[in-house]
Amino acid sequence: MTTIDGSTVHKVVVACDAGMGSSVMLASTVRKQLAKQGVTVEHTSIQNIPQDADVILTHAGLADRARRIAGDTPVVAFNLFLGDPAVTRVVTAIQKGQTIDVG
Repeated sequence: MTTIDGSTVHKVVVACDAGMGSSVMLASTVRKQLAKQGVTVEHTSIQNIPQDADVILTHAGLADRARRIAGDTPVVAFNLFLGDPAVTRVVTAIQKGQTIDVG
């Protein structure tokens, strides 16, 4: 189990390889939700996850691959590109400066 301290998150990365654009929409939505907190939200392919990411959001089917690449950076897997409870928990923790346990 990994703990995320929402008050220390400065960069969220949405990593995907599906190529359908759904992850781009998710990144845009999360970017808007975290704009007031000054959190950077980027979209990237799994193989290009930046080293300075604080949290990585990725589809459940890609989570193991993302974890291998991400090292110690927390990876949060989701199933739905819009409205997934796992993503909502991360966003809420960051907005409220709360701590949550993931995966």
